[in-house]
Amino acid sequence: MNRWIDVCGVDDLQPDSGVCAQVAGHQVAMFHLPKLDAVYSLDNFDPIAQANVLSRGMVGDLGGEPMVASPMYKQHYNLKTGVCFEDASVRLTTYRLRIADHRVWLQVDEHGVPVAMPIATP
Repeated sequence: MNRWIDVCGVDDLQPDSGVCAQVAGHQVAMFHLPKLDAVYSLDNFDPIAQANVLSRGMVGDLGGEPMVASPMYKQHYNLKTGVCFEDASVRLTTYRLRIADHRVWLQVDEHGVPVAMPIATP
């Protein structure tokens, strides 16, 4: 059964930037976009650069969609879907985050592993 775990305080998230959390051996990049009143979470591992670096990427907007640019080779990943804007065949796993009681909560399974969000179909 899925449950929510307390990952950090909202103040630990840097506005319009990323931070990384280690959850059950998985590096999870979390992004807080206060202007959109949104938090996003996805793999910290950049499959193109083969490195755990996405939490250090630049956050912005591409075609009206929130994105993070990899600090290595500058690919852009959609924060909502995890899809790479330059190569749609590359997709990061996205995770459910929520804010409650000024804390950031991540959905995990019965083993404490982050639960992937379902892949949206067009």
